[in-house]
Amino acid sequence: MVGPTNLVNLEKVSKSYGVRPLLTDVSLGIGEGERIGIVGRNGDGKTTLLEVLTGALEPDSGRVSQGRGLRMGYLHQQDQLQDSHTVREAVLGGRADHAWASDPRTREVVEELLAGIALDRAVLGLSGGERRRCSLAALLLDDHDVLVLDEPTNHLDVEAVAWLAAHLAERPSALVVVTHDRWFLDAVCEQTWEVHDGVVDAYEGGYAAFVLAKAERQRQAAASEVRRQNLVRKELAWLRRGAPARTAKPKFRIDAATALIDDVPPPRDRLALERFATQRLGKDVVDLLDADLVRGDRTLLSRATWRLGPGDRVGLVGVNGAGKSSVLSLLAGELAPTAGRVKHGRTIALQHLTQEVSAGPEGVALDPQARVLATVESVRRVTRTLDGEVSATSMLERFGFTGDRLTARLSDLSGGERRRFQLLMLLLTEPNVLLLDEPTNDLDIETLNVVEDFLDGWPGTLVVVSHDRYFLERVCDTTWALLGDGQISLLPRGVDEYLERRAARLAADRAAAEAGVAAVAAGAAGAGGADRASRGSAVEREARKTLARLDKQLARVGEREAEINAAMAAASDDYVRLAELAADHAVVAAEREVLETEWLEAAEVLE
Repeated sequence: MVGPTNLVNLEKVSKSYGVRPLLTDVSLGIGEGERIGIVGRNGDGKTTLLEVLTGALEPDSGRVSQGRGLRMGYLHQQDQLQDSHTVREAVLGGRADHAWASDPRTREVVEELLAGIALDRAVLGLSGGERRRCSLAALLLDDHDVLVLDEPTNHLDVEAVAWLAAHLAERPSALVVVTHDRWFLDAVCEQTWEVHDGVVDAYEGGYAAFVLAKAERQRQAAASEVRRQNLVRKELAWLRRGAPARTAKPKFRIDAATALIDDVPPPRDRLALERFATQRLGKDVVDLLDADLVRGDRTLLSRATWRLGPGDRVGLVGVNGAGKSSVLSLLAGELAPTAGRVKHGRTIALQHLTQEVSAGPEGVALDPQARVLATVESVRRVTRTLDGEVSATSMLERFGFTGDRLTARLSDLSGGERRRFQLLMLLLTEPNVLLLDEPTNDLDIETLNVVEDFLDGWPGTLVVVSHDRYFLERVCDTTWALLGDGQISLLPRGVDEYLERRAARLAADRAAAEAGVAAVAAGAAGAGGADRASRGSAVEREARKTLARLDKQLARVGEREAEINAAMAAASDDYVRLAELAADHAVVAAEREVLETEWLEAAEVLE
């Protein structure tokens, strides 16, 4: 894989943490313009590989070489933003507004990734999603020979992920990306590297091609394994014919049998979800009836009716701040509608997987000092499944908790392990209605495959909020959307239709704004002659009135924006509250942008 045109080369690189080798004698390279996706289980070394590639981490052995003058951009999982900076300083650096706004490429990055984020707002108080967008925008505004992205789609909504995929496809730089977003891998990458057991296997193509190629490799390996096992059985049978026979036979036969036995691979960690026996669901599950939902000064739902039946498998999409998590809380009965009602069927057993990873069943906080096995046994020691009863230990093993992870403290679990554990705790209660809010956060692709396999055979009612387009299309039968009109709308063609409708709405908004500018310009032009003077005077008087009115409105909006910024700074540890405030801030920022546009148009009349 190493070649003279490579921009970055790894030669026999090894890296371990403690006694665990993450990379062992790995040799690979990145060529000009190559687009590489990296997949693997959490903890198998994907981020370590990126850090070695970029020079952020020294290998234990081997050599990493980069081309002279190589320009490399690296998006870390944890942002590198300074809280004391404004968004303008963090993203645009010393660029003047006219400099970045006059370049269509840089203007697109700012408009797409910083939509709703005021440039003069402090970095301190930004939500996790806003910080991610700022980090990504700062990186994309520069030119690089190699872009290295670690989970770039985290916190991005479906629209932003689609834009990012299209944007990266047009960039000439080489790309190396670690992501669990399989749709993104297919849309962007031309090669896939799988990191596992200290090695890196290379496959041609994106995620779909990777799955097909890996399945073929496994099929061939399985055929070889069958032949090998037959040889093992023959050799063992021959050796067991008695001690005299064994000592009389040629030694190479004994050595061959020993080698075959030693080569038996260890059993893989089982990460399989059991299909839970579910309680019977009646005809009525959950109905939203003429429901209004108002949060702060925002109306999320207006006389909305939505009925969920037994066995429905529903995906819910919308931009960040549209109210998706609020709708789930409404369905769960954790949030009361402003008007209308939410009706629950008598036989439902509902569980709600929130984005808060420290919560257990019924939203009860889990003790961070508690142990994994003890916590599960406190809920249920033996679980009824379709295949019989399973102990708590066996159930945990099927969720990937083996060895010392069974006795680990909850506070010591990684983000992916916490999410997996949280889902297990909910499923132990044998629900027949599941509400999943961003269930794919922090899960690797192997775990996602297992969750999808479980959901395939789960007969209850399912509602999923997720920005993971692949997951939505994989587990849901229908897609619904919050489009900002107060309703929950069915999208017969799924996410593609959602993106089309959003693009059409944004185009209509731009056209309306341009029409407003044209109307002001037409009014300013007026008719000629004596009539021109009187009409011009009238237009100028109207423009001055407009400016006075807009100055007052802008002052009020500025006060409101300052209040929200202060509230976000005070709620820096409350992610639910931060999300709500971020949504409020986006609305206020959009209102300010409209007012500023009107102000500029009126000011032009007086020039």
